[in-house]
Amino acid sequence: MLSIALAPPVLAFASDTAVNHAHQPAYTQDGELVLPADYREWVFLSSGLGMSYSEKAPEGEPMFDNTFVDPESYREFVRTGTWPDKTQIVLEVRGSASRGSINQHGHYQSGGVHGVEVHVKDSARFKGGWAFFGFDGGSSAKKIPEAASCYSCHAAHGAVDTTFVQFYPTLLPFAQQHATLSAAFLKEEEKALK
Repeated sequence: MLSIALAPPVLAFASDTAVNHAHQPAYTQDGELVLPADYREWVFLSSGLGMSYSEKAPEGEPMFDNTFVDPESYREFVRTGTWPDKTQIVLEVRGSASRGSINQHGHYQSGGVHGVEVHVKDSARFKGGWAFFGFDGGSSAKKIPEAASCYSCHAAHGAVDTTFVQFYPTLLPFAQQHATLSAAFLKEEEKALK
């Protein structure tokens, strides 16, 4: 009988500065971010319905947003409460419907994708480490200019490292455990609870 000795699995523990990223951001020759084709297979963080940062509510049926993050960055966030370099967070926007099939109450996601945005941490490439990309049906997108409101809004309100971890209930406890929540977010939370 042939005996095969199996080596124990190799466990890769990330250092504070580097993570073995199988899902690194990819760019075209002219610097556009390539939309990760498999992002819907990544870790699902949360879904929002009709979310808006404006005081005026949007008209019509509310939109769903679904948020995904690459698996390596998710694992590192759980371990440390921070995002490693090369993190990609994908926000996918879909329509909603309230009438269809047997549904009598509430909303469900319907139709195709209305838009995709990607928040990328790539410290060697972007001032401040992070950049936003908006995909309009294409497979690659140009960086949204730093003067856009998304940068200042995320800087002012992001719970962890300019990201809206406050809307990801599976990750917020890890940020609390590792004490990585921003002072601005903690102040907003304190004010909201009064």
